[in-house]
Amino acid sequence: MTDLRSIVTAVASMAVIPAMACTSLIAAPGATADGSVMITYAADSHTLYGELYSQPAADHAEGEMRKVVEWDTGKTLGAIPEVRHTYATIGNMNEHGLAIAESTWGGREELVDTNGIVDYGSLIYIALQRARNAREAIDVMTSLVRDHGYASSGESFSIADPKEVWIMEMIGKGPQEKGAVWVARRIPDDCISGHANHSRIHQFPLDEPATTIYSPDVIDFARTRGYYTGPDSLFSFSAAYAPADMGALRGCDGRVWSYYNRFATAKTENYLPWVLRGEGNPLPLWVKPSVKVGVRDMQNMMRDHFEGTPMDMTKDIGSGPWDVPYRWRPLTYEVDSVEYTHERAIATQQTGFSFVAQLRNDVPDAMKGILWFGVDDANTCSYVPVYCCVTKAPHCFAPGNGDLLTLSWDAAFWVHNYMANQVYNRYSVMIPDVRRVQKEVEDNMAAEAAATEKRVASMPDAQQRQELSALTERLAQQSTARFKQLGDYLLVKYMDGNVKREDAPGKFSRTPEGMPVSPEWPGYDDQYYRSIVNDTNGRLRVIIPECSK
Repeated sequence: MTDLRSIVTAVASMAVIPAMACTSLIAAPGATADGSVMITYAADSHTLYGELYSQPAADHAEGEMRKVVEWDTGKTLGAIPEVRHTYATIGNMNEHGLAIAESTWGGREELVDTNGIVDYGSLIYIALQRARNAREAIDVMTSLVRDHGYASSGESFSIADPKEVWIMEMIGKGPQEKGAVWVARRIPDDCISGHANHSRIHQFPLDEPATTIYSPDVIDFARTRGYYTGPDSLFSFSAAYAPADMGALRGCDGRVWSYYNRFATAKTENYLPWVLRGEGNPLPLWVKPSVKVGVRDMQNMMRDHFEGTPMDMTKDIGSGPWDVPYRWRPLTYEVDSVEYTHERAIATQQTGFSFVAQLRNDVPDAMKGILWFGVDDANTCSYVPVYCCVTKAPHCFAPGNGDLLTLSWDAAFWVHNYMANQVYNRYSVMIPDVRRVQKEVEDNMAAEAAATEKRVASMPDAQQRQELSALTERLAQQSTARFKQLGDYLLVKYMDGNVKREDAPGKFSRTPEGMPVSPEWPGYDDQYYRSIVNDTNGRLRVIIPECSK
């Protein structure tokens, strides 16, 4: 194990990596309540605007080229030959119910191919346009980097269709050698898994092509670069290409551990030494849950701040007087020449967008995939059902409707930020109001989606697509309008540190003469008061003046 000082230093160095820090959780079909495959994604970046991308299906001429634009920077990296037909995509899902998520882990810096022209974001969206299922997507993605070079650092991908789900991990070979080394593993049907900015594939079987596939040189390349010297059977992809530091363990594997801890039968506390100190066995790539998970379970897991665990972000003085489970960046800080770190939870304020992809095998094609899509912080968003047949983003999610530097009250991203940034200031008193509205909105949307699916199931395919697309548009707009109302309500109710009295939620109390009833003054919690007393050393103690005795 690396000593703590060098681990924390490594964490600080992670801040300069210009890639997003994201979380993807996985549930295979035998682990879910309805038999669907589910993957989640939180696209966490301080410069990412929350919107929903789409591309129509298209036919292409012989010899046509496709421009490759780096997702993180908007820079054009080059061009590749186009295929004759590309599939329609909406967000990180295509018309066939194929969905792909990712998380960046960086790995060995010298393996970034500065000459490659396909970055990790382009890999996702090109694969969605060219593949119908997870195995085809793996083939497309690995062929692209083989032929054109891989322009990003180490990456984990969740690749799912209505029947199965895989994790693939990939890193380049450096600027002198085109291509990448990679491993892909199929998650067992009764298990859950996840990745969160650290390589998760350690040892893997070398002769089980039905469940594990890999680049032919994945082990030999590590040997030639001096990353590994042992036998093939003991090779760990993660250890060779992404040596662990404190950020990788506590800040990354810790998020996956929290998911396991909520749902798994395994003694997840046995893996806390690994997460907290790098001791013992690594966190397993998958575990079997003790209960089957549903869509709402996955949505709520994306709202996690380690509540109820040793890393609970509401329990230390950093949460302030209102139990705020957020820590503003930078992630590390120094006190008396000693470096420390904040916890890094799944839910975080800088999320651009997040989703829960629900992929189903026993429904009509138009509804095989649902992207339960939300913008801004997953903890305070509302997840809207976006069907795989949708070809145009709802106006509130559409690109061009505002940006990170241009406020638009029509944009769901800005509406949710308006509401959430009020909550961050007084979390414990305001979050119950958010939960009430969030539950109301998401319950209503889930009920409407189920009723609509039942109503249109026997309709012709074209009519199903029309009805489901209209439903997505309507629910997205209604949800955004309701959360704007919520933001207005919070501003009125909690203005100036007071709490307005109510006769019912949203109905503020007035005197018989029509005047506002005097508000409540909730003050601060005991921990905060004690910290003031200790810091001021009795200076603020109430005394009886001598002149009044």
